[in-house]
Order: sequence, then C-alpha cells, then structure tokens
Amino acid sequence: MRTRGPRVLDTVLGELSDIDAANVARCARVLLRHPLLRPGGPDGDMLPLVYRYRVPLQEMFAALLGYRLVVQRRFARLHKPGPGAGAHRGEPGMTPRAYAYLCLVMAALTGVGRQVLLSRLVADVRAAGSEAGLAVADDLADRRALTAALRHLIALGVITETDGTVAGAEALITIDTDLLGQLLAGRPAEAASGEELIAQACAAATPDHAVRRRLVEYPVTLHSALPPEHRDWLLRNQRRESVLLERCFGLVTEIRAEGVAVTDPEEYLTDVVFPGTGTVARIALLALPELLDGGRRPDGRVPVTRVRLRVVCDRLVDDFPSAWSRQATEDMAALVSDVGDLLTRLGLAEPDGDGWLLSPAGHRWLPRPDDTPGRVPDPAPAAPEPGWSLFDTDEEGTP
Repeated sequence: MRTRGPRVLDTVLGELSDIDAANVARCARVLLRHPLLRPGGPDGDMLPLVYRYRVPLQEMFAALLGYRLVVQRRFARLHKPGPGAGAHRGEPGMTPRAYAYLCLVMAALTGVGRQVLLSRLVADVRAAGSEAGLAVADDLADRRALTAALRHLIALGVITETDGTVAGAEALITIDTDLLGQLLAGRPAEAASGEELIAQACAAATPDHAVRRRLVEYPVTLHSALPPEHRDWLLRNQRRESVLLERCFGLVTEIRAEGVAVTDPEEYLTDVVFPGTGTVARIALLALPELLDGGRRPDGRVPVTRVRLRVVCDRLVDDFPSAWSRQATEDMAALVSDVGDLLTRLGLAEPDGDGWLLSPAGHRWLPRPDDTPGRVPDPAPAAPEPGWSLFDTDEEGTP
C-alpha cells in the first residue's frame, strides 16, 4: 500500500506546473519558519502568495505532517504541534515562568473584549493563576516573566500597545481576537485537562506523520531514539522520503547507519546556525573531535561527562586565550553548560544524568585534511630547438 507522501507528489504537486510547484515549496518553507504569518511580521510579504496557493498547501501539510493550515487574507496559521516529548527548543528569552504567564495571559484575554487596560489585565492574570493553583507573586522575577509573555504576544501581532507600553505603569492594549483564537495547536473544548490538551496537540495518528515531523523539525533523527514501529517505517522508506522532503521543503537528507541528518542548504529553516561565530559555538565545534574520541555505545552514541567537557573547554581556553570572549570564559562552569545546551539544541547531544550522550552525527563536523593539491607552478618554458632564424649567423659571422 502506498503512503500519502508519494500521493502528494502525484496529485498535489504533480498537477502543478514547475513554477507553481516551486512556489508551493517556497510558501511551505516560509510557513515552517513562521507558523503565524501576518502583514508587518517576518516574511509578511509572502502572505498573498500563501493565500493564492492555500489549497495545495493545506493538502500537502495535512497529508505529509498532519498539520492543520488556516489561511485568511489577514493571516496564515500553521498549527504545527511538533514531534511531542523530547523537545528542547523554545522561544528565545522565554523562561518556563514566562511560558506559564503566557498561558495565563491568553486565558485572561479571552474574556476582555477588544481593548483592556494593562492594570485590569494583570489583575485578571493573577486571578487566573490563583484559579489554576499557581503561585503568582508580585516580585521582580514575576514582573519580568509577565512582561516577556506580553512582548511575545506583541511580536506575534496578537496584542498592540495602543497607548503606553507593557513595561510601564499603565497602558491601553488592543487585542486581535482572530489571531488570539488561532494560537493554540490543540482544541481546549475537546480536552478535559491541561495534560490532555498537550497530549492531544502533540499526537500523531500514524508513524509517517510522526517520523516526518522529526525529520522536518529536527536536524538529526537517530534510529535508536524512535519507537520500534517508527524506526521500521523509516528504514523502509528513508530513500523515498529523501526525495519527498527535497521536493516539498527544499531539505537535503544524509542517510547513515545510525539515522538520518536533514540540512537546509540555504540555512533559512535553521534557527540555530552551526558552526557559528560566537565563543560557545566555536568551542563546541573544536571540542567535538576529542569528545567523540571515546567509547561508543551500541547505538553509536558517545557518553560525555560534565567533568570531561570541562577539561576539554579548559584546554581550548588556555591554548587560545585571545580567541574567546572574556565575558563567555569568565565562568567556566557556565560555559560548559552553554556548550552542552547548544549541542542539545542542535540534536547532537542528549542529556544523560550529569552529562550528555553525543550523537554520531557529530562526526560530520570533524576536521578532515584538505586533499586538494596545491597549485603546481607552471613549468619553465622549454629551450627552443636548434634551427635557423633570420637573426642567426654562421660560424664565419655572416648571415
């Protein structure tokens, strides 16, 4: 029985011209990068094109990933719940406390109408927190977390500072109720609890949806990290999936014995660029060869303790003292944690007790000798063969 992936290539993209199919793939990449697309936001100029190709895009996302796409003239919302448990990435600047306040703010906004004063909203948020059994304080840390949640909603276009700012004492806030209603990936009316809502949002009905979500959203997918059913499906279909991911999303796959690595040649879908130019990224890159030179587990992963990573980081800092940011290397314990966190976000490491398990995919960044020969100097011009010319003379000195 054929899976839905090949049918997408045949029915959805196969019926389009090459130009239209390329535009659909371009729009799909924009939606993966910006699941809430709106005028004035990042890549907002792509919204008219997304609206034009909304039908093939909706069919493609539903068939390949099980994602629901809502497209209107004012916005496009791709409900992409992700692969479920084990996700390590979040919105930059958003702490767990800020995420808790984000949920409370969204709950409070549903009952205030189109506009609300900041003071009234804060009171409603605290009331919602108390009702949910959360400890809500009025200290500096909580105010910062609440402000981060509000600024995130401003960046999404859900709320607007009509008069004043959310960082001030008072402000008038305008709510875009249409966007607010599109934020949640799950449907609250169909869930009896918060845990059920999260499980419902992350659920993937079939192995092909679950595996493709991991391939599209994460740079590395190890066979050992997948349930047996999902692993078997990937092993049977990984060659065909490589063609599908490249055609639909412009992604390139590298198939290895341990799993599959997926890269974006344009680095548009990459939220964490690696190798990078910062101190943490460069130390992580230079540390990989030594860290991977250790005993492997049967699945190819290499255990690395925090102590070992500290030793490697200390040596790199001592060997090249002028190469690093002084601020990043002042606290070596924090630097070790930052390097481990970066490798985790990249999918190259997995927390394991007080250390990490390094993925065999890290070998793709190991330095290799340059086997390109250097430029061979041009040979010296050959001496002219003996012969006569108009300027030669004979032994007697006569021409």
